[in-house]
Amino acid sequence: MKQKVFVIAEAGVNHNGSLDLAKKLADVAAEAQADAVKFQTFKAEKIVSKNTKMASYQIENLKTDESQLEMLKKLELSYTDFKELKEYCNEIDIMFLSTPDEKESLDFLADDLNVPLIKIGSSELTNLPYLRCIAQKNKPIILSTGMANLGEVESAIDVLVNSGAIRENLTILHCTTNYPCTYEEVNLNAMLTLKKAFKLPVGYSDHTPGIEVPVAAVALGATVIEKHFTLDKNMAGPDHRASLEPDALKAMVSAIRNIEQAMGDGIKKASPSELKNKPIARKSIVAACDIRKDEPFTEKNLTVKRPGTGISPMQWDEVIGQRASKDYQQDELI
Repeated sequence: MKQKVFVIAEAGVNHNGSLDLAKKLADVAAEAQADAVKFQTFKAEKIVSKNTKMASYQIENLKTDESQLEMLKKLELSYTDFKELKEYCNEIDIMFLSTPDEKESLDFLADDLNVPLIKIGSSELTNLPYLRCIAQKNKPIILSTGMANLGEVESAIDVLVNSGAIRENLTILHCTTNYPCTYEEVNLNAMLTLKKAFKLPVGYSDHTPGIEVPVAAVALGATVIEKHFTLDKNMAGPDHRASLEPDALKAMVSAIRNIEQAMGDGIKKASPSELKNKPIARKSIVAACDIRKDEPFTEKNLTVKRPGTGISPMQWDEVIGQRASKDYQQDELI
């Protein structure tokens, strides 16, 4: 049986620094029946220097000229918050995940909270010393590849594997790092390029406005889907605008599960319901007119009609020229 697609509801920093909002986001993810809800764990001063400007999409979404450090400080949750949040996720029966963005947070998530896997964000794909630290945690790894070319992805995989990560425990996500991402920049076929190049499970981290692309990714063979969601797209914050609201998240998960079932096992055969319809829908060789015993079957006195319970029309050439073993009435099965 095909493995179930792992759906990550990406809350990210859409809690706006509030533990209460983070719990509400977890509720939404659980109600949508996602497999996991994921946040981001970081100490802002450890991942960005004080003079770093915000990305253009962040400036556009926030309408402010503050530094990236100032913005990120407002979006932090404490380690104590994350402990409580993980416990809450356990209570509502949804897997807690969080992306660490620096070593201290990595140690906290992997060692203290014992998260089941490590998600590497696209921004860390070229962070060699950090990749080495992740590899040493001996956990399954999901690697996002936004902004990267094939060579950079290969280098990151090599660093991880050479540093102790088990190659078979890697999953590679295609991603376009823009919020929101236009459909023209999705390049979903690149996910298949990653699969062919590295012979590893692949998935898709989506930043488009709707749900069509992640659903299409599942049809193309994605094993993991990650999608940002929010309580309200109009909330203040850098990622709300590129996120799904609760109803849309629920619709996406439902659509993914439907496509998952529709993909099947790939064996071309009649389905159970088709077997019932087969005798009715297919056709047989029948008498086109009354035929007397010993009269030869010809192109003129035979035809093809439903039901399909007689001789198959694929045996037409074998029947033509033979003689009738009895009298046939018009429309009678031969």
